[in-house]
Amino acid sequence: MGVVGSGWIRRGVGALAFGLLAGCNNSPHPAGAERENTLYMAFRERSPRYLDPTSSYTAPESTYTYEITEPPYGYHPLKRPYTLIPRAASAVVKPYFLDAQGQRLPEDAPPSQIAQAVYDIPIRPGLKWSPHPAFATDEQGHYRYHALKAGELGDRRSPFEFQHLGTREVVAEDFVYALKRHASPRVEAPVFAVFSEHVIGLADYKALLRRENDKLLAGLPETLADKPFLDLRRWPLAGAEAVNEHLLRIRLKGRYPQWQYWLATTFLSAIPWEVDAFYAQPGMAANSLGWNQWPVGSGPFMMTESVPDRRHVMSRNPHYRPDTYPCEGSPGDAEAGRLADCGKPLPFVDKIVAMQVKEELPIKEMFKQGYLDLPEMDRADWGVNLGVDRDDSDEVKAFFKDRGFQLPMAVDITNWYLGFNMLDPVLGRGDTPEQQKRNRALRQAISIAIDWEEGYGRIFRARGGDAAHGPIPPGVFGSREGQPGEYNPVTHRLVNGKPVRRPLEDAFRLMEQAGYPGGRDATTGKPLVLNYDFQRVVTPELKAENDWLVRQFAKLGIQLDVRATDFNQFQEKILKGKHQIFWWGWFADYPDAENFLFLLYGPNSKSQHEGENVANYANPEFDRLYRQLQSLEDGPEKAAVMARMNDIVREDAPWAWGFWSYSGLAFQRWVHNGKPGVVVRDRARYLRVDVQERARTVAEWNRPVWWPLLVLAAGGLAIGIVTRRAWRARETATALGGGR
Repeated sequence: MGVVGSGWIRRGVGALAFGLLAGCNNSPHPAGAERENTLYMAFRERSPRYLDPTSSYTAPESTYTYEITEPPYGYHPLKRPYTLIPRAASAVVKPYFLDAQGQRLPEDAPPSQIAQAVYDIPIRPGLKWSPHPAFATDEQGHYRYHALKAGELGDRRSPFEFQHLGTREVVAEDFVYALKRHASPRVEAPVFAVFSEHVIGLADYKALLRRENDKLLAGLPETLADKPFLDLRRWPLAGAEAVNEHLLRIRLKGRYPQWQYWLATTFLSAIPWEVDAFYAQPGMAANSLGWNQWPVGSGPFMMTESVPDRRHVMSRNPHYRPDTYPCEGSPGDAEAGRLADCGKPLPFVDKIVAMQVKEELPIKEMFKQGYLDLPEMDRADWGVNLGVDRDDSDEVKAFFKDRGFQLPMAVDITNWYLGFNMLDPVLGRGDTPEQQKRNRALRQAISIAIDWEEGYGRIFRARGGDAAHGPIPPGVFGSREGQPGEYNPVTHRLVNGKPVRRPLEDAFRLMEQAGYPGGRDATTGKPLVLNYDFQRVVTPELKAENDWLVRQFAKLGIQLDVRATDFNQFQEKILKGKHQIFWWGWFADYPDAENFLFLLYGPNSKSQHEGENVANYANPEFDRLYRQLQSLEDGPEKAAVMARMNDIVREDAPWAWGFWSYSGLAFQRWVHNGKPGVVVRDRARYLRVDVQERARTVAEWNRPVWWPLLVLAAGGLAIGIVTRRAWRARETATALGGGR
């Protein structure tokens, strides 16, 4: 029995040592992954809800949509100020103008004379769709998978599980189809309200499609997931036509200079009708086969793996057009090594792997170990966040320097704010003049009480920025933010020539005007409780920010109830108008004030028109000025209109204005060509990974630490020796005792 006991000890120690040795490899990737030409990153949210380019309008989704699909235009990855470049188009063009009789007008014609602005956009010949079963045809040219019957789909959950894949050339008609889709009752289209005001006939086209859709669905269950294909090719749209296979013509009502920027968004990426028809077939929705899971485009990458809330993989599109890295940029780019790849073919990497990591701290640790090439593609605050960590101590600063983390920083056009749902009876517009006055006073009091300078200037520096005084960011034409003597008089006052937040006494007076002295209803005496609809599950790092915000409201005696959900649930809530107070950020789509002012434009209401005005704010004078703004080129008249709009919303306070965030990215030293820029959404095609450097460095950074195992082995051996000696002593004693 003694021999068995000592052997068990030896085997136990050996098994423990082996387990620890096996655990030395803590990489989240398969063995050898660091040697593959793959870019690794994380995402914290749930999987994107919308990858359909017509519907998608959030930063996490843009990580995929701008790489997979190609709008006509894009932005130069290096030039600042931002410069438009061709993507699916072969050139960036200027519109020409027509009067009411169809006669051509000079470029400087006054807006009052312009009936139409016409964009003739040349589409690149030879563009090809990424491989997809929707394009697969048989020997007779018939589509193989366009007539699937119920049950025939089987358990396929990926387009790549079909035997045959196909492609075809992208043509101008695909862009016409994309524009028509904004009017479809089958698709959530957040910018339809904006587009329908400008594209000739789009509003009427929506009414037509509703009628045709009703005919198609007559007699079918309302809950039917896979609806019969609504073929938009059957009905022409007055404002869009394919002049020929490679010339797209779009007609707008009057002058609208900002349209050139919309042409750089995925809202105008081409859409092939074949894929629409394919995804409309029986069983597709149940198997998660649709645009929002498996988008199709002509961009540099295509979705090849999609595991909801776990992992998404984009692989190189084998049909991607010839494309090369730029040879010019802004001052400092050459010195930073961002022009070293001049003229080389794009994209550089073969795959992009995004894996879900729910919290910030694990993402940081994985980045520090080299297992992530960048933390998250869509967030512009990781460089700021890690920069704060770096500056924590000399020791940490030396660690960051030794590892060569790249943290490029820039001032960019991004804001974060707290919004009030103007449809809400307590905080919203109000039904009577008296109620409107009371509710406005409440919003103004809250706006004074929230000390953004303290919160995001001194406490939460990892996500910090400069306090905002309105909706128009610094860095775009006409903004007055940060200019001497410029401030929001509702929330600030000038002290020694500098804007200082108003004292709480001013907020207390406004609370009395609102009917809530000391945070209690003057009529009932009940405490005022407001709901804060937060768009993410509250992690430990976010809890501190939410607790801080609760304290800001408590200054006024208001109880703030935090109602946190994941982002997909939050989107559902705001679509239904069930929110009250909400946190929101906006990364500019294009470098013009309109892209921020339209967030407060009445017809762009989220809950009423599925637009991006999440506050559901509406002010007739603001809306009138917004429409005037849209026809103006940069100049004194436009600046004056912007200033008046700024004053209106400062007084109405539909937002507590929040802060203009600092912009910074984070890359490993083996990742090249990274540069901050919020409107450059197709960044991945420019990033190059030095695979050999990564493999060598990751191995060096994650060498197993052997001495604890040696100590453990020595300890185990010592225990074994002591145990064996004790056993032998006992055996000897027993033997001697038996002999007496």
